[in-house]
Formats: sequence, C-alpha cells, structure tokens
Amino acid sequence: MESKKNISLVLGSGGARGYAHIGVIEELLKHGYEIKSISGSSMGAMIGALYACGKLETFKDWVLSLDLIDTIKLLDFSLGKSGIIQGDKVFLALEEMIGDITIEELPISYTAVATDVVRQKEVWIQKGKLLDAVRASVAIPTILTPKKIGDQYLIDGGVLNPLPIAPTVSDSTDLTIAVKLNAIVAKDYKVPVPKKEQEKENSIQNIFFEMTQKAEDLFSREFTSTYSEMDMFDIMGRTIDTMQNALEACKMAGYSPDIVIDSPHDACGFYEFNKAYKIIELGRIITKEQLKEIG
Repeated sequence: MESKKNISLVLGSGGARGYAHIGVIEELLKHGYEIKSISGSSMGAMIGALYACGKLETFKDWVLSLDLIDTIKLLDFSLGKSGIIQGDKVFLALEEMIGDITIEELPISYTAVATDVVRQKEVWIQKGKLLDAVRASVAIPTILTPKKIGDQYLIDGGVLNPLPIAPTVSDSTDLTIAVKLNAIVAKDYKVPVPKKEQEKENSIQNIFFEMTQKAEDLFSREFTSTYSEMDMFDIMGRTIDTMQNALEACKMAGYSPDIVIDSPHDACGFYEFNKAYKIIELGRIITKEQLKEIG
C-alpha cells in the first residue's frame, strides 16, 4: 500500500469469536491502515477499547497465558439472579491493564454500544470511564450481570446492534471497515493450533461447563430440550447468533461499510473463550485473504 489509509473500524459482537478482532487489527496495521475511529459492540467494544488505550498486545499475551487454574480463579459466580457470573475478577484484571482512563482521553474516537434493558433502547457510550463502557457492552444476558451507569441498567450491545456502523457515519476517514463475526462462510478454514494450546483448550472447556452446570443447579433453573445433542449453552448461543444475524442484515441495509471482513459463525461456540489462540489466528488469516482480494 503506497500510503496509509485512515479508517473507521466497526467491531461486531459474537462472544468468543470476538478474539478474531485481535488478529484483524494486527493484520490491518501490518497492511498500513491507520485506525482513527472504533465503534464496537460486546466483545468488539472490549477489543476496541484495549486497542484504543494501547493495551491490546498486553491483553493478548494475558489471554494466551491463562491456564486451567487461572481460568477457574476468574469465574466468580453471582449469588443474585441477574447473571451466572458477576465478572468482577475478570474486570479487575482488565482494570490493571486499562487503568482509570476515560474515553475522552483516548487518542482516537471510540464508541461502545450497549442496551438499556429497562427503556429498551440502544445506548452509545462515548464519554466517561472506559472500563465502565466495556463492562456495560459485554454484559451477555443471563451470563454477566448488568452494569448500572447513572439510572440505566445496561446489558450487551449485541441485543439491539451487533454491528454498530452508525456511530462512524460522520467520521472524516477514508474508509469504514466492519468486522462481522456471524457470517455464513462456505470456506472451511484450517487453523494450525499447537498441541499445547489444544490440550489447554480441552481442559478449560471441561471445567467451564462443569462449573456452569453447578451454577445452574444453584439457581434451580430447570432446562429441558428435545435436542439431546445440544446443551443449554449451545441453544442459548445459537439463539443469540440467529437474532444477531437478523439485526446485522437490517443495520447493514441502512449503513453500508466500504469493506466487510466476514468471520465464520461456526469458528467456535459463542461461549468457547478457551479457543483464543485459534480464533486470533483465524482473524489474521481471513483479513489477509480478504485484503488481498480487494487489492
């Protein structure tokens, strides 16, 4: 690329598939794009915030270093009824990385999209404490407890806007690039994963589902299904994916980005946060491939 192109980057929601945003960002920078604005929903808001405050590499190293014991320590189950996980331990770790920085202090424009669950409204968070904005945007219903900011009870931005292009419409950048995590992609991507990472993924996944099952029992939540091959989390994740695909189609009909980077919806399950290595690499591979296609 002869000269840098200033871009507005839209990072979509998609649970654990959001790790792909790390690989996408790394590859965009490698190809000479300069990110001037970020709008993100859910995991997109988190990864976008970490990049905006210069801590994405630190976060990536931390995620890839987590072993089974580390992961168990981060799961602080809530005793309330608004979510299985309170999330304080995870966000304490994030606070150590991000600090007390506000959105106004960031070197680039940033928007985190959340949902006001009481007023049933989409909320754009463009000022205030960065960590609070992220915590609100990633509050997946029934999993993470809502975040109260002022008089608003905020949950996952993906509930109403999984691909928040609108906040970037007024940006004076050369291009708008949107990263969609729920795409129907025909190609089967093969991502080489080192044996050590595979073993770590499997051990963490087993303990995660065992502990979340205990949490379900604690809350006395009964669940029955005729789909014997899918558990509650499979069905919940697929339900969210279905909802978000429909919403994304509507949002993109109103606001069309210049470039869409499609990451496959079946890359991993919505809650498979143990597959960070694979999904980060997938994001890199897909971005490199799609940028090559557009020249």
